[in-house]
Amino acid sequence: MGFASKTKYVALLLKMLLILTLSLTTTNASIHTYSQEPFNEVGNALLLFGGSEGLVSASASAPAPHSSYIRLKNITFWTTKAAAEEHSTGLVQIVIFEAADRNNIGGSAYGGQRSICCTPDLAKLEGCKQGEVIRIPSATDGNWPIVLNVQFSGNSLSTNIREEEFPITKTGMYNLFFIACDPKLKGLIMSGKTIWKNPDGYLPGRMAPLMKFYVLMSIAYLVLSVIWFVQYMRFWKDILQLQHCIMAVIALGLFEMILWYAEYANFNSTGIRPVVITTWVVTIGAVRKTLSRLLILSISMGYGVVRPTLGGLTSKVVLLGITYFLASELLDITEYVGTINDISGRARLFLVLPDAFLDAFLILWIFASLSRTLEQLQVKRSSVKLDIYRKFSNALAATVIVSVAWIAYEVYFKATDPFSERWQSAWIITAFWDILAFALLCVICYLWAPSQNSRRYAYSEEVGEEVDEEEAQSLTRGKSDGDISLVENKERNGRSTGVVDENVEVEEDKRA
Repeated sequence: MGFASKTKYVALLLKMLLILTLSLTTTNASIHTYSQEPFNEVGNALLLFGGSEGLVSASASAPAPHSSYIRLKNITFWTTKAAAEEHSTGLVQIVIFEAADRNNIGGSAYGGQRSICCTPDLAKLEGCKQGEVIRIPSATDGNWPIVLNVQFSGNSLSTNIREEEFPITKTGMYNLFFIACDPKLKGLIMSGKTIWKNPDGYLPGRMAPLMKFYVLMSIAYLVLSVIWFVQYMRFWKDILQLQHCIMAVIALGLFEMILWYAEYANFNSTGIRPVVITTWVVTIGAVRKTLSRLLILSISMGYGVVRPTLGGLTSKVVLLGITYFLASELLDITEYVGTINDISGRARLFLVLPDAFLDAFLILWIFASLSRTLEQLQVKRSSVKLDIYRKFSNALAATVIVSVAWIAYEVYFKATDPFSERWQSAWIITAFWDILAFALLCVICYLWAPSQNSRRYAYSEEVGEEVDEEEAQSLTRGKSDGDISLVENKERNGRSTGVVDENVEVEEDKRA
């Protein structure tokens, strides 16, 4: 792929990213806003989905009597002129129910297809009222599900509800639908807003635990960054290029966690998710994820330890990084910006697949490079570097195994909970990946921490690095008095090393 082709490729991906960002100019948050939303035909009903959120019931100690509620505000329905002239029933029903009571809405006659609206047969069997939503009282509370009737009067083309509030007395996943059972109302549209509030704020129940989680992660990154920075300043004269990269990843991780907390805190207090703020947060996250993966790839290639530069592989690594960033950015923008409801399965699958493919490709490249680096270190008899890389490869292998196991659990979790009834523990799915990334970063920081011996174990022309037991220390525990023996080894083996190192570098570039 030539330079011109790469430029066109990157420009195309950037254009796709811009189009997607511009298309998400509205927000659907705990304050759900509807603007001229059309009803869709579903079975024997005209239906519009109003939202789905986990809500926690107000506790006895709550300061307000109904601090957890769903509020309808300025809901307006418009029908067509033809429907008004055809003397339709003009009935629109607003249905609110908890996920556990989903079977209490609708019914079926003689075991046939399930209907939302009452049919003549169901009217005889169930005793429902023909032309209205079938409602069966909940076993735990006879007032639920809630069905609120809104009627068009005469030949009026619109009808509205100024404000209506429904207190939440039971913790659960609540769903809101606008339903019309009269087929003559085809073409019905709706505008207005609904406000969903938990006792502690507007943050949806399934997202609320993440706000506290990001506080803890911010503290964890802050502690790591302080420890790293202290070492960084103590041994700044011996800092390797690789350690500068690690510093950048730590700083981005801290910045990302703080931004996520700020975004969630703003969401919790206002009930809306400003597109610009959320876009910045997911962009910082995409940059951090991209640099983290490129850091692991560079370490696996032996950058700064076995080879001074990536050589001819640099352009390939950069191109892969740009591609991964754009794929991750597209997925995160679609998933987080301006919405709290799950995106459609088809759209999510379309965006998850490229991200998953690139992750798989990176894993293969990382382990292939790591294998070659270990071979080079064995040839050079670099026992200390070899020990560090073996620990790193073990940590990386454990991370991949845990990741695969968690993906399997995530698939099982979502497959067995299609109605999000386990929403209170769903935050763990998101939190796990941040914890795993932080744990691997801690391992890298431990293995390549700044020390007075950092330069000793950096890339050099020597092969005979066999030193005494007390001198063969890791980057974080080296002693300065071992320098003399290393210099002597360098003088004894200088010539032979240069030949071996050159051959290894040439072979590496050929394989790439």
